[in-house]
Amino acid sequence: MAVDVLKRVPVREQDPKVRAKNFEEVCLGYNKEEAVDEATRCLGCKNAKCVTGCPVSIDIPSFISKVKEGNIEEAYHIISEYSALPAVCGRVCPQESQCESKCIRGIKGEAVSIGKLERFVADWARENSIKPKKAESLNGKKVAVIGSGPAGLTCAGDLAKAGYDVTIFEALHEAGGVLSYGIPEFRLPKQTVVASEVENVKALGVKIETNVVIGKSTTIDELLTEEGFDAVFVGSGAGLPKFMGIPGENANGVFSANEYLTRSNLMKAFKDDYATPIAGGKKVAVVGGGNVAMDAARTALRLGAEVHIVYRRSEAELPARVEEVHHAKEEGIIFDLLTNPKQILVDDNGWVKGIEVVKMELGEPDASGRRRPVEVAGSEYVIDVDTVIMSLGTSPNPLISSTTEGLEVNKWKCIIADEENGKTTKEGVYAGGDAVTGAATVILAMGAGKAAAKGIDEFLQNK
Repeated sequence: MAVDVLKRVPVREQDPKVRAKNFEEVCLGYNKEEAVDEATRCLGCKNAKCVTGCPVSIDIPSFISKVKEGNIEEAYHIISEYSALPAVCGRVCPQESQCESKCIRGIKGEAVSIGKLERFVADWARENSIKPKKAESLNGKKVAVIGSGPAGLTCAGDLAKAGYDVTIFEALHEAGGVLSYGIPEFRLPKQTVVASEVENVKALGVKIETNVVIGKSTTIDELLTEEGFDAVFVGSGAGLPKFMGIPGENANGVFSANEYLTRSNLMKAFKDDYATPIAGGKKVAVVGGGNVAMDAARTALRLGAEVHIVYRRSEAELPARVEEVHHAKEEGIIFDLLTNPKQILVDDNGWVKGIEVVKMELGEPDASGRRRPVEVAGSEYVIDVDTVIMSLGTSPNPLISSTTEGLEVNKWKCIIADEENGKTTKEGVYAGGDAVTGAATVILAMGAGKAAAKGIDEFLQNK
């Protein structure tokens, strides 16, 4: 069929009424014919702007040209030179504000679906048992990586490809970090996608030790002095949830989004055959407007609740991806915008019985450049709910910084590290991802892991 070069090849999705009751993947992705059709829309720019929009600098025109030719295996090898997690990125990256926002095709018409093409290539490689290429020989140097989330996996993968002997230490019982505990099954399937991306990193020669809490089981200093590691990368994420400090926040039935999603995703509370407790809730309020808030809301909906998203600004200021907001609305989630919680109401047994909120209006822009919400006097009202999920962001757990001498942090307890190469204030220790920036995106963490791998390589080559 003739391809309309101005319009994207549409991507198939589960019907909203059906998917709101299951945990299967919402977006079904392209088949080979659709992928080739979409790839033919790419102009193959010589000085490609899309590459500058990608935090890990994938050679996008080259991989897409291979898809156009139908050579999917070669397309995969091009992507995996730059990215350790293509099947993840193809699903959860905010492409619309990164590579695709720079696409020349998007000036007249719609940008090329770079993310959906990356996902197709990675899925095809997995289904055809194609693995990334490993280093031909080891260089005799050992590097420890703390955390097996996107930053840690990327740093480990890049170092292994450069010939380093790499061991990842993961605090939880399963590798993947936020990919395993944070992002729900219906956006990022754990067995098919996350587990196989972790296996690909292992196929490069990386060892992963789970249930090792650095700062308790062992320290960074011990890794460097007693365990023979030449350098350490800290990619331990940001797992410490923030709360509002309003009355009633300690009631039964109040969760941080972090805990709620971890119970569901990593501990499989959404499955009947797992005994993980989770308060299903009949009516749930999720406070916040980012991607994590959408994930928590859409999880609660699938567990059988009526769900309200309570957010103090308007829809234009929602930090979540447009696609996530669109999917949440299609599934029937209620958005209470320009609304802010004042207190959580508690019954005689200590359980949530409602949330008192106040209407807001937007005033002048604040330091973030967004218009500041101001309370409308006398506009308080109560939403009847039995569960409240706080999704207000997270900060790094101070365990690593408090047990490592000479590792400096800023006032938000984030590790201070050089953006160019991940170098911290302690020699031989590098850091990146949410442990440095506070909660951000998967792909930015990957970019930081990549930069640190380069920094570690330069440090050890010159040592």
